Amino acid sequence: MTTEHDMITTPVTTDMLRGFLEMETTARGLLPHRLPARARRQFPDDQLVVAEAQPSGVRLVFRTRATTVELDTLPTKRVYRGFPAMPDGIYDLLVDGRLTAQTTVIGGNVRTVTDMITQASELTEGPPGTARFAELPAGDKNIEIWLPHTEVTELIALRTNAPVEKTPDSGRKVWLHHGSSISHGSNATHPSGTWPALAAAQGEVELVNLGFSGNALLDPFTARAMRDAPADLISVKVGINIVNADVMRLRAFTPAVHGFLDTIREGHPTTPLLVVSPILCPVQEDTPGPLMPELDGGAVRFRATGDPAERAAGRLTLTMIREALADVVQKRATDDPHLHYLDGRDLYGETDFAELPLPDEVHPDPAGHRRIGENFGRLVFGEGGPFATGTG
Repeated sequence: MTTEHDMITTPVTTDMLRGFLEMETTARGLLPHRLPARARRQFPDDQLVVAEAQPSGVRLVFRTRATTVELDTLPTKRVYRGFPAMPDGIYDLLVDGRLTAQTTVIGGNVRTVTDMITQASELTEGPPGTARFAELPAGDKNIEIWLPHTEVTELIALRTNAPVEKTPDSGRKVWLHHGSSISHGSNATHPSGTWPALAAAQGEVELVNLGFSGNALLDPFTARAMRDAPADLISVKVGINIVNADVMRLRAFTPAVHGFLDTIREGHPTTPLLVVSPILCPVQEDTPGPLMPELDGGAVRFRATGDPAERAAGRLTLTMIREALADVVQKRATDDPHLHYLDGRDLYGETDFAELPLPDEVHPDPAGHRRIGENFGRLVFGEGGPFATGTG
């Protein structure tokens, strides 16, 4: 039996972490961020403050013979007043790339969202906790601990019952992806089960996930962060949040897409760049936003509240978004042979919806995430795909 005296404490350092853009040193330890401080100073609302600090795709990596691993963290959990409580975030431990153990951390801070529209919130502070993994396989092994994609997670201390070594560079390509809540991992039950994580495993690439719930809005600060981030492969999945929030008309959307891509190209002029349109979402295919949540038998469901008659004046729907994105890519591709387009319905379309319906009308369930990840892996990382080995 492992005792407290058997455990070795190893400082958690930035070079042991993957999938972040910037690391903040706090009074307790380290707080991963998925957007840099310069961008964070320009955030327009609290929702993005929380979303970018939720470490979707961020993982702690090291090599060890340890059979017991403990990670002290301070999580910040999120609660929506008047809605069912969300389950505690999951920590996934992978051994040599295989999901081997899972746990949660009890306690921590609680951020209560008091207004679903403005995302105004109240923070109640709580104590740190420990993610503990025991009875791991013996022998040398590569460990990855994927942090909860739904909880802001401050890293405090790492303890093991054998010494820890830093994992050497894998030599894999870095895939930088930006998207909405579906890319962030909404309704996925654990962090390595989000569709970008599953696709990255299939494509054997290192994921940097800039999926931000409610905030794939063509923000210039996000484009600049992508411009400045190291990447071998880049994808931008955009459109559904534009419609959800009803923030643009067609006249503004098309130039904004061009501007977003222009900025990325300033830092990555020849990197394979894939533009992905929204997956099928029947409630918003031909009905504009804004999208509103409502309780239905204790479960949250979403409803589009716009007037379809206003499409003629440029009020956006997903059908219009896909047409505009395809046109933008077609026009730019004449001068940019490394730019590609993928219709999101090839990842999740009518057949998928019939088999795996969207539980809340917008977000896929865990099986839906797997379907999207598998389709992305096949169409994008597979033979003939824009991110296939040797492409670019």
